[in-house]
Amino acid sequence: MQALVTRPHEEARSLARALAVRNVGAVIEPMMEVHYCLAAAPDLAAVQAILCTSANGVRALARVTSQRGLPLLAVGETTASRARAEGFTAVASAHGAVTDLVRLAVARLRPQDGRLLHVSGNVVAGDLVGALRTHGFEIERSVLYEARPVGALSRPGVCALRCGMIDFALFFSPRTAAIFVRLAGIAGVAQCFRTITALAISKAADEILASLPWHDRRVAERPNQAALLDTLDAVLAEQRQG
Repeated sequence: MQALVTRPHEEARSLARALAVRNVGAVIEPMMEVHYCLAAAPDLAAVQAILCTSANGVRALARVTSQRGLPLLAVGETTASRARAEGFTAVASAHGAVTDLVRLAVARLRPQDGRLLHVSGNVVAGDLVGALRTHGFEIERSVLYEARPVGALSRPGVCALRCGMIDFALFFSPRTAAIFVRLAGIAGVAQCFRTITALAISKAADEILASLPWHDRRVAERPNQAALLDTLDAVLAEQRQG
């Protein structure tokens, strides 16, 4: 079995390893390319905590500062794991989405203890800054990378779709899903999805995918990679029983 992986290369490689444990091969077809900004190190004076909503944000931050001791609150475990790998020593995971990160910050931090820094890309999901300001926090956003859409599906990816090699397609954001739907239309491969099950990290991503004629569509119970892999496990178990 093969799964189409639409994540950027860094995340796709770790996901491919998780798929291999399940005897599922990975056809890596990133929908976005990450470009790090040539930015000065953010001013961390009087910052009580850093908030990261992606592993790429952590990578970008690690490139511009040697500071590793400040508390770092991550949206999910993938982002938190990346932070630990980059040497950050006080990492906590919200295990979910932006709303979960807001709850974690409100539970652990106090507005009077200093400002917050949200490290992000040029496009963000949700309004983390606005939500925390309503709780009295001073917070600013530092854009340290850009996630740019690719211009077309790759030739190997199109070939894999047309040859019926793909059993699953994995989507980790509404933006990724939207890029894929648009590029699939340009490539003329829409009819290839009738034998493929789409697995989406959220209902928002799944709704965008609904315009393509999938064999089946499933949504993870929680907006993280672990839950999406649990959804894949459930589909694989159904197929074995069938």
